[in-house]
Amino acid sequence: MNSLPVLRDAYLVMRDGIIEGFGPMSELKDEKLDNDVLVELDCSNRLVLPSYCDSHTHLVFAGTREKEFVDRINGLSYEEIAQRGGGILNSALMIESCSEEELFNSAMSRLHEVAMQGTGAVEIKSGYGLTTETELKMLRVIRRIKKDSPMVIKATFLGAHAMPQKYCDDRQKYIEMIIHEMLPVIAAEELADYIDVFCDKGFYTPLETEQILMAGVKYGLRPKIHANELGFTGGVQVGVKYNALSVDHLDYLSSEEIQTLKGTETMPTVLPGSAFFLGLPYSPVREMISAGLPVALASDYNPGSSPSGNMNFMSAMGCIKYKMTPEEAINATTINAAYAMGVEGICGSICTGKMGNVFITKELPGYANIPYHYASNLIETIILDGEII
Repeated sequence: MNSLPVLRDAYLVMRDGIIEGFGPMSELKDEKLDNDVLVELDCSNRLVLPSYCDSHTHLVFAGTREKEFVDRINGLSYEEIAQRGGGILNSALMIESCSEEELFNSAMSRLHEVAMQGTGAVEIKSGYGLTTETELKMLRVIRRIKKDSPMVIKATFLGAHAMPQKYCDDRQKYIEMIIHEMLPVIAAEELADYIDVFCDKGFYTPLETEQILMAGVKYGLRPKIHANELGFTGGVQVGVKYNALSVDHLDYLSSEEIQTLKGTETMPTVLPGSAFFLGLPYSPVREMISAGLPVALASDYNPGSSPSGNMNFMSAMGCIKYKMTPEEAINATTINAAYAMGVEGICGSICTGKMGNVFITKELPGYANIPYHYASNLIETIILDGEII
């Protein structure tokens, strides 16, 4: 994670949205420049980096939750707000009356916002529906976003995000709705790439999580897990058992769980935005890396616990609060995050044959300046799918 190959005085050529070649300027052949439609960008004294990949977001939502923000300032915890019908249940109420067109337009606006901050690939979860109709509505919006956005988009079904109040006395009935009503339609319409469960204190137990993941796997959906945001809840162990692509949050993580993750195909993914916004413990990233684990960073962009998708800030948080080196933070927000959303073959690094998703900074002496200037916009040019945005 601490290795970051750098080319100085380099060229990068893209054609038809794909990286065709790169290397030292001294090796640039004239035939690469023999093209009447070639656009040349002079990047003197600037950095060219692969676009960020954000492997955990809830970008499709109907309204903000600033009242809960004030409630937390006044002393209420995240769990107390949820028990009063706030949190995820509040977002579910707002999304019920929102049309697909309204959801699509607001989500595309947020996507443009994060694209201009350097992000080129985004995973988007459902989970603010909590009924068959509204979960499908969210996933259909994400499908439309996939078609209309120049970014790489992955969709995750998160019907098990919270327990609807009407099923609190019969939790199994809602779980069966997820398994027998939602999943068959989602599979038939190919609406999701992954399945996720909020396996945490006050939400879904490990046994309930297993039940839902098993059903998702039968429909060809690889698991991703919300785990250990609010306590030691067994989510990491369930994720590894079901070969989850990633286990996300990990604000609480023991040395035993670190060992459980070693040697697996599951990417530990830390969400600095929600830990910062909710005042949660910071995940033991240094111990994870020292033990030989890879780590990804993602934004958790959502209206309740992380209302920002700024991956520049997440990278800075990695350095400032998690004691990651700039090299580790860049890898965590690019190639490792690409793996955590299943797109490492096309995104996450500057590599021949990958998509032309990069950003160019303003004049900077080095890449450590990016997390150092944690609140500054240091990006000058955005290129997605080989096109200047």
